[in-house]
Amino acid sequence: MSLNKSERRQRIKFRIRKIVSGTAAKPRLSVFRSNKEIYAQIIDDVNGVTLASASSRDKGVTRGTNIETASAVGKMIAEKALQAGIETVSFDRGGYLYHGRVKSLAEGAREAGLKF
Repeated sequence: MSLNKSERRQRIKFRIRKIVSGTAAKPRLSVFRSNKEIYAQIIDDVNGVTLASASSRDKGVTRGTNIETASAVGKMIAEKALQAGIETVSFDRGGYLYHGRVKSLAEGAREAGLKF
């Protein structure tokens, strides 16, 4: 039984989500990356509410290489989280490897003051 790329990622995502869950006290920072853009959301899974979001499509995001853009999105999501009173989150890499754009987004969020 051979899985294609999206089915494989979906299985990994479910495996991660069994462990990582967001609460009001410690919401989940979820990452989605497409071929062109990268998106981040801070989610309270208990109430089913998105508390903050940022993406590379938002105004004010500096466009450069994909990794620079991901870092800028990480900084933007951290600023929005801190304004909403959120300091600590649990990181959900969404089935992607912690490498490249996903790693850059996480490091950008950490630089801007988000703890995880």
